[in-house]
Amino acid sequence: MSYHFNTIEEKWQKYWAQNQTFKATNNTDKPKYYVLDMFPYPSGAGLHVGHPLGYIASDIYARYKRHKGFNVLHPQGYDSFGLPAEQYAIQTGQHPALTTQNNIARYREQLDKIGFSFDWSREVRTSEPDYYKWTQWIFIQLFESWYDLEAEKSRPVSELMDIFSSEGNTRVNAACDADIAEFSAEDWNRYSEDKKKRILLKYRLTYLAETEVNWCPQLGTVLANDEIVNGASERGGYPVIRKKMTQWSMRISAFAERLLQDLNKLDWTESLKESQRNWIGKSVGAQVAFKVMNSDAEFEVFTTRPDTIFGVNFMTLAPEHELVSRITTNDRKKEVEAYIEATAKRSERERMADVKTISGAFTGAYAEHPFTKEPIPIWIGDYVLAGYGTGAVMAVPCGDQRDHDFARHFDLPITNIFENVDVSQEAYAGKEGTVIANSDFLSGLEYKEALNRVILELEKTGQGYGKTNYRLRDAVFSRQRYWGEPFPVYYVNGLPKMIDLEHLPLRLPEVEKYLPTETGEPPLGNATNWAWDTEKNEVVSNDRINNSTVFQLELNTMPGWAGSSWYLFRYMDAGNPDTFVSEEAQQYWENVDLYIGGSEHATGHLLYSRFWTKFLSDRGKLTVEEPFKKLINQGMILGTSAFVYRLEGENVFISSTQIKGNNVQPIHVDVSLVNSSDELDVEGFKKWRPEFADAKFVLEDGRYIVGREVEKMSKSKYNVVNPDEICERYGADTLRMYEMFLGPLEQAKPWNTAGITGVHNFLKKFWKLFHNEEQFVVTNDKASADSLKTLHKTIKKVTEDIEGFSFNTSVSTFMICVNELTAQNCNQREVLEPLTVLIAPYAPHIAEELWEKLGNSESISTAEYPVFKEKFLVESTKNYPVSFNGKMRFTMELPMDMSREEIEKNVLNDDRTKNQLDGSTPKKVIVVPGKIVNIVM
Repeated sequence: MSYHFNTIEEKWQKYWAQNQTFKATNNTDKPKYYVLDMFPYPSGAGLHVGHPLGYIASDIYARYKRHKGFNVLHPQGYDSFGLPAEQYAIQTGQHPALTTQNNIARYREQLDKIGFSFDWSREVRTSEPDYYKWTQWIFIQLFESWYDLEAEKSRPVSELMDIFSSEGNTRVNAACDADIAEFSAEDWNRYSEDKKKRILLKYRLTYLAETEVNWCPQLGTVLANDEIVNGASERGGYPVIRKKMTQWSMRISAFAERLLQDLNKLDWTESLKESQRNWIGKSVGAQVAFKVMNSDAEFEVFTTRPDTIFGVNFMTLAPEHELVSRITTNDRKKEVEAYIEATAKRSERERMADVKTISGAFTGAYAEHPFTKEPIPIWIGDYVLAGYGTGAVMAVPCGDQRDHDFARHFDLPITNIFENVDVSQEAYAGKEGTVIANSDFLSGLEYKEALNRVILELEKTGQGYGKTNYRLRDAVFSRQRYWGEPFPVYYVNGLPKMIDLEHLPLRLPEVEKYLPTETGEPPLGNATNWAWDTEKNEVVSNDRINNSTVFQLELNTMPGWAGSSWYLFRYMDAGNPDTFVSEEAQQYWENVDLYIGGSEHATGHLLYSRFWTKFLSDRGKLTVEEPFKKLINQGMILGTSAFVYRLEGENVFISSTQIKGNNVQPIHVDVSLVNSSDELDVEGFKKWRPEFADAKFVLEDGRYIVGREVEKMSKSKYNVVNPDEICERYGADTLRMYEMFLGPLEQAKPWNTAGITGVHNFLKKFWKLFHNEEQFVVTNDKASADSLKTLHKTIKKVTEDIEGFSFNTSVSTFMICVNELTAQNCNQREVLEPLTVLIAPYAPHIAEELWEKLGNSESISTAEYPVFKEKFLVESTKNYPVSFNGKMRFTMELPMDMSREEIEKNVLNDDRTKNQLDGSTPKKVIVVPGKIVNIVM
């Protein structure tokens, strides 16, 4: 009987959907296991074969855990707000909700064809009002909270107000803005309500602040650092500048130490943890105050090397530093302003990465050294960032290479403060064993001693103090976009007020245009009904704004990471109208046991999700402090691109074998126009690229041979392989097993469609174990010892591989197993039934079909996982090498439990032994049971 994979796969995908086979329950005595994929953004391009890699791995593990008796939650949904849908709406006028809906339908169709065991009853979409209602609610909880540094915990703002009214703020140790003045309880109680609200805004975990942001004028929005590539927007490649804007921000910096320390509790790779540590960026040092000479201005720097304070030769402020305009002298203004304008065109990431370009401008102002009182020139330089630390550094060129390069470039002095060290050519960054010189009271002291002494002296004189600093900055939470979660905020006297939960969700309004307004307001400024009526508690026309009962709603929307920071908890209790997740559901599922996704989310998404989880735990909304126990980053499947080569300046194309010595322009070709022998369909190419319809192609033996290169699989490189085509031609089970077979899950590997036939042939061979030409032939006969041995060594290896996420070696093991069973002519149920369960996580469709043919009425997903039995791997016989005077002459198979005497007797009675002895009597017979027999003649 033939293996009709298309019919089989369609049958079982329909069965799973109709029977909700993979629907998880929140009420069961089974142990739980929660497997989650980083959910996709549904783009119009659909899936290519690189996208399902992680999904297949997680699906194998989810199916495996079901076989092992776990209640498995394996949901899927869509991160459906975002900039691409909005850009498409701008270009076409089509509402983002419509394009998103169409894209989701396409994704769902493709995902279903691959046979994933998702619990679709729990599907979430971040752009659905029933979902973002709870994102808005979480935002409100953050607004109503502050962070107690003493308790290391988020607390309600109502408690902070009680403290202020009874004792003021002098004893409050909170994460807050830096410019808060001290006040007593009497002061607080005298303040107007508006003043109290303005003060509280400086303590809230989400707050309004003027912030330096990455502004993209063409897109009309703020971009996160990871949305910028080489100073341009990742989407569209538009210029990005730095700009100050009033934005909502999240006080994630308050959680920095917890985010850092709790990494030790997680089963993540060390490289992933290290990327988080680097992003958080803990450093210990001192905060030092510098006065600007001939001015009342003062600024602070944070330094990890306060012991080098006597080596300061200049100060460098970030070009965006608020003091720059105040302290720049008239004769330096023109140069400074030009430098600031140029710097605004470079992203922070670009400025940090560019260590070769040295640039700066002198402000004309001088700072006073805290100890020597000597003047120190104040420069600005784009290697200093306004948002990192204080936006100012004390430049010690003898101890920091970037400062050293800056000093040499601008011919500034370099004072050496290190004993027996030459700093004329490069800076010296050593710490341990370093002796400080030319540094007043620090001279002669080693690093640690000097560090402690200078902090002590700074604190004595009130010019500084010891401090721990973090690179992690508060997260800007506003986006000037339409297609995002609306803030549940309206403004009274310029102050934000929250909409009550009972009136959520605040839904996105309709707008005619998705671009910013002519006056520069975000797209929501185009809405005609975007005001809040506090009497009716509903959205009304903007014409009714009267600043007494009807107020302007927030025009910004939330960023993409808002909805993706908590979605894991919504899956636990999707559709609950009363809360974001019930206490019972969250206590049962706790958090994600296995999370699989791309390394591009190794910092931002994971940090934000960890931050929100810790916050919600602090406020008693969750019982866990971490969202993801185990995390695996799958590698990328790379595409094999195809190229044609056009001679420079001519409309002539030469083959890849002819390009040596010629100036050519490589041009990407759609891989569908190239066969497995790298031969180009020339006429198809000309139709595809009509501008080359009259081009001449230099052929070799009548063929044009393309060049090949392994690159990222991308629509723009025309190297995308559609999984639908693979499923149609070879089947979803083949696709699943082939993607696992390509190599280790966490490594990048190139796609090669030519290699897929081997996996497809394996599945056909597996099918033949159960069938002859006409019928199903599995018997209930006793299996041979060899077949049982093959089965159990396969159970052992595949189980170890799944537990170790080595799915590629599992596929190899299955291939070896089927080859051995075929050679053994095995068709016994005793072997084939457990083997079917074993392979089911990898190839579920063929497994379901064979399971049914074996007489089972329920889905194979309910079957118990086969148990490995060591006894079937224990050898019952030994093939003894029989030697004469140390030379092996033949082998003899004997039972393993045979005694020494019986072994000797059997060997001596063998005709081959008699031929070797030729009538003589052996001097000695050496028998080592289980190893050798040696006859000494």
